[in-house]
Amino acid sequence: MPLNLAIIYGSVRTDRQGIKAARFMLNTCQTRGHTASLIDPLLFPLPLLDKMYKEYQPGQAPHLLQLVADLIIPADGYIIVSGEYNHTIPPALSNVLDHFLEEYFRKPSAIVCYSAGGFGGVRAAMTLRAMLAELGMSSIPSLFPIPHVQDAFQEDGTPADQKFHHKAREFFEELEWYAYALKQARAHHCPRSESSAQSLT
Repeated sequence: MPLNLAIIYGSVRTDRQGIKAARFMLNTCQTRGHTASLIDPLLFPLPLLDKMYKEYQPGQAPHLLQLVADLIIPADGYIIVSGEYNHTIPPALSNVLDHFLEEYFRKPSAIVCYSAGGFGGVRAAMTLRAMLAELGMSSIPSLFPIPHVQDAFQEDGTPADQKFHHKAREFFEELEWYAYALKQARAHHCPRSESSAQSLT
């Protein structure tokens, strides 16, 4: 049974290289028979966060925000493609993610991280793990780190080394397991507990 997967990419820099990794993920989703969409902040330039999507009355969200919501809401899982800026994630990625909350609940995410150097953006991935859990879409255990991203893919996302296809197969099999399991579980109510400092005193 195919899944609906949203790929959320975070860079708007002029010479961005990670978009090639995002296209590789998109191509792989489609090759595996899934419905997939790419949320690129250059194509969906949301303003800096003022009001979250849930804070608008139904039908009143700005057009651009509604277009992104139409991709976020039906998704069974999310693939987050992030570079590393100052040991954390790009500001455009944080801005896209922060516009939504309940729309992510009880769905899995998977982290693809990259860098121009040899570490593959894993420090940004550590930031993302905490953020994605707080958003309600905890990440799967595995990461997909991509060092030297500028050399790893062609513009259309074709990998320079066939090893990426093998790595992607294992990565997607894990994401698919969580996505199918949680899709079935979402048929049953699961409350989200909200602890407060007052309740802990």
